[in-house]
Amino acid sequence: MTMREFSRSLPMALLRAREAVMSEFRPILAAHDVTEQQWRVLRLLVDHRHPLGVGEVAERTFLLGPSVSRILAALEARDLVERTSVDHDARRALISATAAGRRLYETIAPLSEAAYRRVEERFGTDDLDQLSVLLDRLTAQATGPH
Repeated sequence: MTMREFSRSLPMALLRAREAVMSEFRPILAAHDVTEQQWRVLRLLVDHRHPLGVGEVAERTFLLGPSVSRILAALEARDLVERTSVDHDARRALISATAAGRRLYETIAPLSEAAYRRVEERFGTDDLDQLSVLLDRLTAQATGPH
């Protein structure tokens, strides 16, 4: 069996596209000493507005549990997130953004939106919308019943 060319594989095309897009966002995050993964977690917590369990954070950010634990520890050390114990289960904690975390989010968000607009201007609003729809469809079909 002959496989398609490595550079033409869907996973590689998706990774190349991700890297091209993220090149707009990385300098913004680096200027605020935040990693991509930390921003993903902080953004989720600020957008969600209610505390989330570590498992929910991992699931919604597409990060592995051990990575989420390290990310949360780093964000906690900077007082950007806080853990609250769950009364009935001492092993479980709920995570939320602190006031400092929300302030950092408010600082980065407009810069991030400006970067998004630059991507949109280069690629085209209609094409970006269509790409989003197609990626949602691909995700639904790839995760649906087999």
